[in-house]
Amino acid sequence: MRKESCCMFTSGVIGAVLLIMGTGLFVSGLFQTLIHNKLKGEITLTEGSKIFGTWKNPPPPVYMEFFMFNLTNPEEFLKGEAKPHVTTMGPYTYREFRPKHNVSFVHNGTKVAAYTAKIFVFEPEKSVGDPNVDLVTTVNIPAVAVINRLKSLSFWVSTPISIYMGSIGTKMSMTHTVQELLWGFKDPLLTRLKTTKPETDEYFGLMLHKNGSDDGEFVYHTGEQNYLDFGRIYTWKGEKMVSFWKTNQSNMINGTDGSSFHPFLTKEERLNVFTPDHCRSIHMRFEKEVELKGIPAYRFTPPRDTLASGKNNPENEGFCVTPNKCLDDGVLDVSVCRNGAPVVISFPHFYLADEKYVQAIDGISPVHEHHQTFLDLNPTMGVPVRAMKRTQFNIQLERVSGFPLTRNLNNTIFPILFLNESVVIDDASAARIQKLLLIVTLVSHIPLILVSLGVILVLVSIILAIRFYQNKPSAKKDTSFAPVAAKVDDQDEKNGTYIGMTPVDKS
Repeated sequence: MRKESCCMFTSGVIGAVLLIMGTGLFVSGLFQTLIHNKLKGEITLTEGSKIFGTWKNPPPPVYMEFFMFNLTNPEEFLKGEAKPHVTTMGPYTYREFRPKHNVSFVHNGTKVAAYTAKIFVFEPEKSVGDPNVDLVTTVNIPAVAVINRLKSLSFWVSTPISIYMGSIGTKMSMTHTVQELLWGFKDPLLTRLKTTKPETDEYFGLMLHKNGSDDGEFVYHTGEQNYLDFGRIYTWKGEKMVSFWKTNQSNMINGTDGSSFHPFLTKEERLNVFTPDHCRSIHMRFEKEVELKGIPAYRFTPPRDTLASGKNNPENEGFCVTPNKCLDDGVLDVSVCRNGAPVVISFPHFYLADEKYVQAIDGISPVHEHHQTFLDLNPTMGVPVRAMKRTQFNIQLERVSGFPLTRNLNNTIFPILFLNESVVIDDASAARIQKLLLIVTLVSHIPLILVSLGVILVLVSIILAIRFYQNKPSAKKDTSFAPVAAKVDDQDEKNGTYIGMTPVDKS
């Protein structure tokens, strides 16, 4: 009996204490604040932090897939008899290694500078064919680039150049292997131009000089002073802004390089990413929750207004540098940062672009699942668990006075290729993140655990109390007082009359 009452009292007291402590900790958010501060201190670009090594040399494999657009009716198209018909060839896949080098801390250690080299190694088992054998027919990009550079000249200057181009057999279409188109070939027109302009590169390739090169020096915020600045670009090539566009807003270098983001992301955030390929920053918005390898993630993707025209998105007005020649939604003229070559970027198959660009080319069919760019980020860590960066490179074809080769062109945005740069977190990194997320979850839920234990112990105390009072022993017999008649004898006389207690059965 005494043991049960002791247990009842102890469990009740301990349960009440745990309940009060857990509720107080939950309301104050102490444990959540502690674990958040711990993570903010660990997720920094500083020597000795847990992620600095993986930031310098990312372990997950990055793959670059190239899809070429093959022009099947070059004669009819260039004569103006039919719109171009293209077929897609690919993927031609390359493993991409992106180690950072010349890493140094600047600005009293609050920022870190680095160059990111890009090294491409062909992956035949992930490709559809041999890039050294497969042939692609497309428009003559070097010729289009030269004509575009000369279109501002007078008719009397451009005409002799046009005659010269015809004399060396220049045409508006060309056929080369995938290897040549990507990594370079010696072009006869550029070779001739080099004799008069020695600075001209006689080789042309969509990825010419890209293998083993970098995009210049980036300086990043370490995130040590403010976790929201983690990985944010401070300068690129020594500048805080680019100078390609018309407005300061368009020239701003916003966000990260897309490889890292600050921890504790929310669904309401607008994530900015600067990419040198686009010569600008783009923004991404939350789309949905996903999960990969047991890791929860938020999917962020560029919305339609990212590449919308200035008339539909005033933020983009500065990206049209030539008045009265602004392009419509979904495409961006980047010739200003491509040495004057009429390069136009878009999402693959003109995904999210004006329908007229899709209808102008036979063989183009945008599909959300195949052509969307997205980032899957774990919101607690800010770590990318999967990413697909998809970009299409196009050439703007237009009629140029003095060049008969262009007389049948009608301002077509012609697709050359699109690429898919993808990364999926490796198993070892996923296991480490799962373990860390488990610790974060457990520590953050300690107040709830205490409350739960407190409730359980209080319930146990209540149950014990009920059982204690139910099992308490009670008397089965009672006593009644009855007078006893006095006996008149000598002894009784001596003792007198007395009261005797006689048990009475109550039943």
